[in-house]
Amino acid sequence: MLRRLKNRIFENGRLVILVIATTLIVASLIMTNRMASALREKEKHDVELWAAAMERVNRDAMGDYMNDPLIATIINNRNNIPFIITDENLRVISHHLISEEVVNNEKELHRVLQRMSKDNTPIVVKFWWTNAHNHIIFYGHSQTLRTLYIFPYIQMFIIVVFVLVSFIVFRSVKQGEQNRIWVGLAKETAHQLGTPTSSLLGWIEYLREQPVDQMAVDEMQKDLAHLMKIVDRFSKIGSDTPLTVRSLNEAVGESVMYFRKRIPRNVTLDYNGLAIDEVKAKINVALFEWVVENLMKNSLDALQGHGQIVVTIGSDAKNAWVDVADTGKGIPKSKWKSIFEPGYTTKTRGWGLGLSLSRRIIEEYHHGRIAVVESEVGKGSRFRITLKRA
Repeated sequence: MLRRLKNRIFENGRLVILVIATTLIVASLIMTNRMASALREKEKHDVELWAAAMERVNRDAMGDYMNDPLIATIINNRNNIPFIITDENLRVISHHLISEEVVNNEKELHRVLQRMSKDNTPIVVKFWWTNAHNHIIFYGHSQTLRTLYIFPYIQMFIIVVFVLVSFIVFRSVKQGEQNRIWVGLAKETAHQLGTPTSSLLGWIEYLREQPVDQMAVDEMQKDLAHLMKIVDRFSKIGSDTPLTVRSLNEAVGESVMYFRKRIPRNVTLDYNGLAIDEVKAKINVALFEWVVENLMKNSLDALQGHGQIVVTIGSDAKNAWVDVADTGKGIPKSKWKSIFEPGYTTKTRGWGLGLSLSRRIIEEYHHGRIAVVESEVGKGSRFRITLKRA
């Protein structure tokens, strides 16, 4: 019940963050667009007012317009709006906030004039005595207006980054909680198995003193030793796992020898590790054997009672690897990665944690890789564990 409540809190928390982020983005775009429109209208009004003042000066050229403080203020106020004044032949008469390099470069000047014409409709200033000598005012957006146009996209980027970081934090917290649950479950399982395994040791010692088939008792002893090894593996999950340089031939060979006596008669298990030079790597033997056994169990399930399993050790100058191949039902290529995800399983029973735990043991504890390197539906699969060679 508590876990379900926490999951709902996580889901609701992510939904709330998404809603808040979307609301902020939409509100920011709307407000900024309104402010930009208002500022654009103001700048247009300022330029039109300035053009009207120039036109009046031209019309009243015989008068002393500078005695009119209003007209003088409007004429001299060039604010932060870039503009270029040309004659009818586009020869520059005056300019403001435009570099001399642009003005003196005809190609660049035409490009700027085109851009300004696209931003705002040029204003024609007419002289009172003739229509043949008009001035044309080309003007663009001020730096403030351009910044205002860009600002919502900057805000949007910041909000998106905030949402992504929030999702990552939520996911890591949830994943951390799940990891703690699985670690606790593994340790509790090891603890619970400790009592019956100890009891079974006593019963085996008792059977050795009885008139029974001692070969059967020896096999029971091997199974119990394997069970105790499994208990030890569960106890190591979530704990420090020291790695030591060990022979892969020996570690894998022990698992193969144990399996050979417990597989169906119509299944063959081949292994090359006893016929090649020793290959060493840094491993935790208990956990590494667990991964190899898990791969062989999966191959055995894929064979469905008949076929072949081939376990191969190989190496080069840097790496060592262990391949587990079978002639079973194979895996579609679209599933090669998803089979390592927690919960994925094709069996009617099981939690789908075997390959997920195997990947974690190899990648997080041994700093290696585990993957499907070859598989074809109906023909079989080949898994590979790759480690750095010692």
